[in-house]
Amino acid sequence: ESQGNTSCPCIQCGDVVMLFHSDCPPLGLETLKIDDFQLHASTIKRYGLGAHRGRLNIQAGLFEDDFYDGAWCAGRNDPLQWFEVDARRLTMFTGIITQGRNSLWSSDWVTSYKVRVSNDSHTWVTIRNRSQDMVFPGNIEKEIPVLNRLPTPVVGRYIRVNPRSWYPGGGICMRVEVLGCPLPDPNNYYHRRNEITTTDNLDFKHHSYKEMRQLMKVVNEMCPNFTRIYNIGKSHNGLKLYAIEISDNPGEHELGEPEFRYTAGSHGNEVLGRELLLLLMQFMCQEYLSGNPRIRHLVDETRIHLVPSVNPDGYEKVFEVGSELGGWSLGRWSQDGLDIHHNFPDLNSILWEAEVRKWVPRKVFNHHVPIPEWYYSRNETVIAVETRVLITWMEKIPFVLGGNLQGGELVVTFPYDKARSQSRIQDSSSTPDDHVFRWLAFSYASTHRLMTDASRRVCHTEDFAKEDGTINGASWHTAAGSMNDFSYLHTNCFELSMYVGCDKFPHESELPEEWENNRESLLVFMEQVHRGIKGVVRDLQGRGIANAIISVEGINHDIRTAADGDYWRLLNPGEYKVTASAEGYNPTSKVCEVGYEIGATRCDFAISRTNLSRIKEIMEKFGKRPIRAPLRPLPQRSPQRQRQMQARLRKAS
Repeated sequence: ESQGNTSCPCIQCGDVVMLFHSDCPPLGLETLKIDDFQLHASTIKRYGLGAHRGRLNIQAGLFEDDFYDGAWCAGRNDPLQWFEVDARRLTMFTGIITQGRNSLWSSDWVTSYKVRVSNDSHTWVTIRNRSQDMVFPGNIEKEIPVLNRLPTPVVGRYIRVNPRSWYPGGGICMRVEVLGCPLPDPNNYYHRRNEITTTDNLDFKHHSYKEMRQLMKVVNEMCPNFTRIYNIGKSHNGLKLYAIEISDNPGEHELGEPEFRYTAGSHGNEVLGRELLLLLMQFMCQEYLSGNPRIRHLVDETRIHLVPSVNPDGYEKVFEVGSELGGWSLGRWSQDGLDIHHNFPDLNSILWEAEVRKWVPRKVFNHHVPIPEWYYSRNETVIAVETRVLITWMEKIPFVLGGNLQGGELVVTFPYDKARSQSRIQDSSSTPDDHVFRWLAFSYASTHRLMTDASRRVCHTEDFAKEDGTINGASWHTAAGSMNDFSYLHTNCFELSMYVGCDKFPHESELPEEWENNRESLLVFMEQVHRGIKGVVRDLQGRGIANAIISVEGINHDIRTAADGDYWRLLNPGEYKVTASAEGYNPTSKVCEVGYEIGATRCDFAISRTNLSRIKEIMEKFGKRPIRAPLRPLPQRSPQRQRQMQARLRKAS
């Protein structure tokens, strides 16, 4: 191959190096900013292992097929193979990150490679170290990414990776990311088409634990009248799980005001959700102060809780290696190796078994399913410290709606996450509130910039855009003990999971675009907490009744009132027969109508005591007890009478 000069004649390369070499970001193979048409290869093993699959951290399906496999794999194993990226504009290339093939069944990775650069895809220059072509060390296993920085940044439009050696038991397979700084070119069509800018003046960076805590403090100091910082507990390593409350009366539950929560980072390596919540709290503070009527109404009418880092221990591990180098799993689990999001008690099985035995609702309620005693008796190698903290928090505050931000996909999932059939790994499993959950999921997905875009490329193997960017959790992959199922079955809160980006840990330079992708969705979903009915259940003296049951005819899932008797019941538009009942009270029903506009319909109840409960109350008030008549002794038969009876019995037998 020719060793011609690839330098741009109109640019001083030394100046470019000074400008860009320090922190050039990824071009975007993982985030899909680089589209399939920009990726090329010498040969391919088959379509599912084509160049379009050579993206860092791309995941294969459980069953490998001809469409979605976990790498680019060459059709032949020889040193003439190459994988090429077309940056579509002159770019200062500074480094290469590689992985092997993602596969449960195969072991394939490249152990060394050369790098070549071109301006026109015909004349190529090999990266050299003095007088010799450089051979970069590749991977030593499939999943851990390996970064190689070029000794000197090189300007070009095209870059090729040329494998020189590979794992002896496998073949030439790679997943790749390229680091580079696009050079200024205002006439570049592709750059203008893909460019996303934001006008929000926010702190777009990745924050360490200490930086996160400091940022939350800054927000609180900027907006002290409607924010409050508190912690819900500690992680395995003793790091506090910080929350920020945003409300016009922080620190107290207001009668009739619903409680909302966002959590993020239960998987510590899914970093985007964490940063989105830090951006959201800054945005709401600034917009409230500037008089934004939408934000003011949301804050004044809702008590909002944001917990940006549920698993700070895991996050610190992946933050240390940085974006792109954590792989797909580093930092995912808690310090003791547990998946926090799927570490909750399996209440589905308890309820479903009770339904089979026809114990619902006589012996077992269809809601507020109690946590079995064995769950808390298990040691900490089975239950994460963070899970226990979350359960206590969820039981303490009467949340109505919640979302947990995940990463690595673009989809919103809703309960149930566990399938009823134990033999199926994917099987639709709907709740009695399936229509409500589907609306809630769609409210987020439809307002996201990419989730429902039918023309967008799939992140890995699933085309969720054709399903409106939403899916029932068990239809995707069944899992017991999820936070979503537990929240629905043990509390009043409807919980969903938002997978907010294909890249779990996007580069800092991607955060403004990801914020623009998700900002409207984050706000719209919060506003859904005001959809349905709300009210207060009181006795005839006007006192609120705690734990009164609110039942909706035709929906086999009830909720309960909070400590002051107030309740919120998420419902889609329509007319509903609603019944309020409580122990010792006569149930009362009425028809409540839900409209299409945001704003819950007021539906209050006044219920009277039953006669029996009133009698007991009066007697207890005056210290009296029911009169119990003494037992009368049975009449005693004479001995002669007893002998006569025994003789008659013997004669009869």
